[in-house]
Amino acid sequence: MSMRFQHGWRRWVNIPTVGSVVIALFVLLPLYWMLASSFKSQGNVSASPPQLFPIPIATSSYNQAFSDGFGGFILNSFVVATCSTALVLTLGILAGYSLGRLPVRGKYPVMVSLLMISVFPTIAVVPSLYVAMRTIGWLNTYQALILPYTAFNLPFAIWILRNYFLGISRSMEESARIDGAGAVRTLVQIMVPQVTPGIFTAGVFTFTAAWTEFLMALSFDFGKKTIPVGIASFGAQFTVPYGAYFAASVLATVPIAALVIIFRKAVSSGLTAGSVKG
Repeated sequence: MSMRFQHGWRRWVNIPTVGSVVIALFVLLPLYWMLASSFKSQGNVSASPPQLFPIPIATSSYNQAFSDGFGGFILNSFVVATCSTALVLTLGILAGYSLGRLPVRGKYPVMVSLLMISVFPTIAVVPSLYVAMRTIGWLNTYQALILPYTAFNLPFAIWILRNYFLGISRSMEESARIDGAGAVRTLVQIMVPQVTPGIFTAGVFTFTAAWTEFLMALSFDFGKKTIPVGIASFGAQFTVPYGAYFAASVLATVPIAALVIIFRKAVSSGLTAGSVKG
C-alpha cells in the first residue's frame, strides 16, 4: 500500500513543475502588487488590511508621476541608454572580432583585464570619475553617463561576441577573401549576420543596465535626471507618494519587459553560446 501510494504521489506531483510554479509566484507576485497598487488611489495604497485588487481603478498616481516630471526622466534615460548601447555594440563587435578571429598578441591578458573590469565595484571609481567630470565640465550632461556606462558594460559585450565569433567556421572568411572582400566588408557582410543572437544579448543587457543604473546617475547628473534618480526624488520631506512610486516603476519596467519578450529567443541563444564556447 505504501509503495502504491508513493508511486501515485510521484505520478501526480511533478517536483520540477511545483518548483517552477513556486519560483514563478515568487517573481510575479511583487510585479502584480506593483501593477495593482499603481491603479489605486493614494488612500487605498496604504489601506489596512491591504486591497488585493484596485477597486475602484484610479489613474491619479500616473497623473502625479508625470506632473512631477517623469516624462523628462524617460527622455533622459532613453538618450543615455540608447547611446551607450550603440557605442557598446559598435566597439564590442570590433573588439570581439579582433580577439576571436585575428592573430592579436596578448589575448589572454586582455581577456583577464576585461573580466576584472566587469566585476569591479562601481562605487570604488565614482569619486575619481566625479572629479574628472567636474574638471572637464561634463557634470549635468548626457556624456557624463554615456561614457562610464559604455566602459562598464563593454567587457560583457566583448566576451559574448568573442565567443560567438569563435564558433563561426573559418571557411566563410576564406571564401570572402577569395571573392575579393576586404577585412571590413567580411566583418560587416559575412561575420556580423552570424552573431546576431550575441548582438541582441549584449544590447538588451547593456540597455537594461544603463536604464536602471542609479549610483552614477545620482552622482553626475543633478539636472538631467534618469528614471531611477527621478523616482527617488518624488515627494517632499514629510510625504511619501507610494502611488506615484508604483506608477513610475510600472512605466519604467515596460520597455525592459518589451525588449526581453521580443528578443527572448536571441537572448537565450546568446547566453547559452557564451557559456559553452571559447
